[in-house]
Amino acid sequence: MDRHASAHWEGGLKDGKGTVSSESGVLDARPYNFGQRFENEKGTNPEELVAAAHASCFSMALSMVLGEAGYTPDAVDTQAKVTLQEGDGGFEIPTIHLDVTATVPGADDAAFQKAAEGAKEGCPISKLFNANITMSATLKNA
Repeated sequence: MDRHASAHWEGGLKDGKGTVSSESGVLDARPYNFGQRFENEKGTNPEELVAAAHASCFSMALSMVLGEAGYTPDAVDTQAKVTLQEGDGGFEIPTIHLDVTATVPGADDAAFQKAAEGAKEGCPISKLFNANITMSATLKNA
C-alpha cells in the first residue's frame, strides 16, 4: 500500500516559501517556510508532520499490542516531541520522545509497560528513524 504527499519550494532557504500537500487532501498546498521551521513562527513544518505521524501510528500500534494481550483500551493519548538540532553534519533529529497516557480496563502497569514498549519498537513510523526514541507511559485506570 503506497501513500503519497508532495512539496513545492520557491526561493532561497531563508527567504523562500513552500507548500505541502497530501494525497487525502488533508494538507492542500499548506504553506511552510524557514520561520515556521526554525524560528517558532506559527504554521506547520516537516518536524511537526513527523511528530503527528509518529503519535498517530504509535497510538494505533499500542491498541493492537494491547488487543493481542487481551485488553481493549478505552483511550490512548500520545504526544510526540521531535527535537531538531544542528549537529556536525548539519541539522538532524537526534531524539523523539513519546508521552503516552492510556486508560486500559483490567490492565496492570507491568502489562501496560510491556505493551507500550512493544508498540514503540513495532510501530512502522518508529522503524523509520535513526533517532533515539524515548517514552513515558502512564496507565490511567480508576
